Amino acid sequence: MASTANPVTTKYEAIIGLEVHVQLLTRSKIFCSCPNVFGSAPNTNVCPVCLGMPGSLPVLNHQAVEFAVKASQALNLVVNERSIFARKNYFYPDLPKGYQISQFDRPLAERGYIDVTAADGQPKRIGITRLHMEEDAGKSMHEGFADSDTKTYVDLNRTGTPLAEIVSEPEISTPDEAFEYLTRLKEIILYTGVSDCNMEEGSLRCDANVSIRLRGETKLGTKVEVKNVNSFRFVRQALEYEIERQTEVLESGGTIQQETRLYNPGEGRTYSMRSKERAHDYRYFPEPDLPPLVVGEAWQREILKALPELPEARRARMIAEYEITHQDAMTLTATRAFADSFEEAAKAAKSPKRVVSLITSELTGRLKAAGLELEQSPVTLKGIVQAADLAESGELSSKMLKQLLDTCFTEGKDFAEVYERDKPKQISDAGAIEAMIDEVIAASPKQVAQYRGGKKTVAAFFVGNVMRLSKGQANPVLLNELVTRKLDGFGGAS
Repeated sequence: MASTANPVTTKYEAIIGLEVHVQLLTRSKIFCSCPNVFGSAPNTNVCPVCLGMPGSLPVLNHQAVEFAVKASQALNLVVNERSIFARKNYFYPDLPKGYQISQFDRPLAERGYIDVTAADGQPKRIGITRLHMEEDAGKSMHEGFADSDTKTYVDLNRTGTPLAEIVSEPEISTPDEAFEYLTRLKEIILYTGVSDCNMEEGSLRCDANVSIRLRGETKLGTKVEVKNVNSFRFVRQALEYEIERQTEVLESGGTIQQETRLYNPGEGRTYSMRSKERAHDYRYFPEPDLPPLVVGEAWQREILKALPELPEARRARMIAEYEITHQDAMTLTATRAFADSFEEAAKAAKSPKRVVSLITSELTGRLKAAGLELEQSPVTLKGIVQAADLAESGELSSKMLKQLLDTCFTEGKDFAEVYERDKPKQISDAGAIEAMIDEVIAASPKQVAQYRGGKKTVAAFFVGNVMRLSKGQANPVLLNELVTRKLDGFGGAS
């Protein structure tokens, strides 16, 4: 697509809404007892209920309801005490019943929000219209077989997998905001534990609705849906392309067609798939084989009590408790498991602040250079605590600590093993350190004069030179104390 000055930033504005399907991590499917697992041989986790055989009846999974309610509460949604399941009718080869059991006009939960950081760096609240429960369809397989050029195969293992569909308000303004919204949404869902959000396995799938309109207009433009984009990065790219495409159509005098499009990441563009269905095309009607779902106040309170401390609240608490920056808190709360491990480690350390410092200044830099995630670090949090305690007590200098950590990453070993083997011989003999201080003082009359003239910060010069003279082995706490004592008592001759 031709590259021009982007009219969407001046003449037009984008309106984006996202529909996210989250597979709930239950042991069995939503309306039957078939295993809810990924990777089984095709069409082995099926039964008369999920295959839609005549006479079979659905039974709602209690745990699926609890998980959907927990996700709703974490996303600030109001859970309706009474919701209704409905049949969404359409024909597709991977939908054996000819309809999907979903929720329509009476969803499980409504009116929530996620707070994100907007393009200008300011906080922005994105509304969530609803969260409703539904069953997944099967999977059509178009490649990988000898006759894939003429036949499509169907795997119905996924049929009946419990889903929570989370629909945002059309309040997202840019592809970057969409990326931020999805990142925060995934983070929150992972903290609740109701899904593993594995996009490669289809546990989290996203459809994006996007339109553009003239700035200042209040009426929404014609909406285009981009379906089943399998990474947040591709969602951002698909939106960038689609906004530019729609802008060029309008600028050339054309009109936007309401349709569903697919994104091709290899080509970086979307393709028309079909005209967009409207609600009446699905002929929704209440599911006659399922009674209304009632989630009373008592049940909601019980589920709420099991809700963990969520990412934003945890970050705010940790910033206050550990006196750390927001960026440090983001690193430490990247996952619930790591945040839990960090806080457990911090309680066992002599100085929690030093543990934070080692993680954010020493550990993350080495992980990034090695292309590793936090959970892949050769140095465990227990190792970081040991290193922090040794540094806090003065048994390890900063230089020694860096060298040991470098060795850990080079050899792929934890801190304790490397430390016990390569334990630096730290000089803690006051007489030996004093001799080195005297040597540096004798060679530095100019700096001595500066110190005696009131420039106390020059003491760092002497500490640094003695540390070099000792090859980094002088006890830093004792060294600082002796340098100050020597300089304050210095009378002119060494």
